[in-house]
Amino acid sequence: MITAICVYCSSSDAVAHEYFRAAAGLGRLIGARGMELVYGGANVGLMGTLARAVKEHGGRVTGVIPRAFAARGLTFGEADEIVLTNTLGERKAVMEERAGAFAVLPGGFGTLEETLEAITLKQLGSHDRPLVFINTNGFYDRLIDLFEQMYALDFAKAENRALYHLAADPEGAMAYIDEYNPAVLPGKWY
Repeated sequence: MITAICVYCSSSDAVAHEYFRAAAGLGRLIGARGMELVYGGANVGLMGTLARAVKEHGGRVTGVIPRAFAARGLTFGEADEIVLTNTLGERKAVMEERAGAFAVLPGGFGTLEETLEAITLKQLGSHDRPLVFINTNGFYDRLIDLFEQMYALDFAKAENRALYHLAADPEGAMAYIDEYNPAVLPGKWY
C-alpha cells in the first residue's frame, strides 16, 4: 500500500487559477487518505497550495528544500518535516527515495527535469513505482506529443508508454495510483 506520494509542481504564483484548483484538489485527496506528501518544500505557487490542502485535510507534509531556497524564506512552515539539502540533486534523491508514487502537476523547467529523471530511473529499472501526469487543461499534451515522436522515430520504445500515465484530474491520478500494477518492460537498449 502506498503511503507517500511525491508531487512535482510549480512554485509560481503567477499561473492561472485552474492550476491552483487542481493542486488544492490533489492535496485534499492526499490529506483525506491520511497519506504523506513529499514535495519541494516551498510555501509559494502550486507547491504552497498543495501543502496547505494536505495539512488542512489531515495528511502529513514532508518538504525537501535546498538551503539556498530556505534562506529566502520560501519554506512551508507548517510542514511536519523539513529536509534541508545542499543541492537540487540531493533534493531529488531524497524525494525519490521517500516516494511510493509520483504525481506531476503543471510546472516549469524544474518540474519537468525532476519528472524526466523519475521516468528515466524507472526505464532503467531503478524503481517500478507509479508516475502520473495530471493534465490540467491539456497542459501536458505537447509533452506527450513529443514522447510519441520519440517512439515514432525509434528514439524510445513504444512500450515505454507504460512508464507514465496521463490523468485529466487529481481524482483520475489517485485512481491510477490505487490500481497500479507495474508493467514488464523490455530492456532499454535494442
